[in-house]
Amino acid sequence: MKRNQLVLILSVILLMLIIVFPSHAQFATKKALTLEAAKKIAAFAESEAQKNKWTMVIVIVDDGGNVMYLERMDNTQIGSIEVAIQKAKTAISFKRSTKSFEERALAGRNVLLALPGAIPIEGGLPIVVDGQFLGALGVSGGASDQDGAVAKAALDAFLLHE
Repeated sequence: MKRNQLVLILSVILLMLIIVFPSHAQFATKKALTLEAAKKIAAFAESEAQKNKWTMVIVIVDDGGNVMYLERMDNTQIGSIEVAIQKAKTAISFKRSTKSFEERALAGRNVLLALPGAIPIEGGLPIVVDGQFLGALGVSGGASDQDGAVAKAALDAFLLHE
């Protein structure tokens, strides 16, 4: 009899603990890149490219590297489509500019060429807002420094107006 009473008491205590201290999953709160924001970034990039009379492919990816927006300006070579996508994916995957990879490769760090998913060509930048990586911008179509200038100008303008 005492054993049954002990089991009953322990069961009641356990039930009370479950009710009083429910376990809730913890979810992170994070910002997310919207299509509207992606279009604004692309518009700033297009404006900078047009100002310099350059034709570019402009790609915005989300924080998982998925293409959200792609624009190919008139007369831009089709080969720049995949290059711009890979620049954006590299920038978000490694949370740094593709220019940093290019500089290291040019300095003789050839091992970077073997990194899966890394393209060491300037023109890819992560999109960071309030310390959170929301996605990335990839630009291709000109020389790598031109691609980088367009990407930087676009993100600077977006963050200024955000």
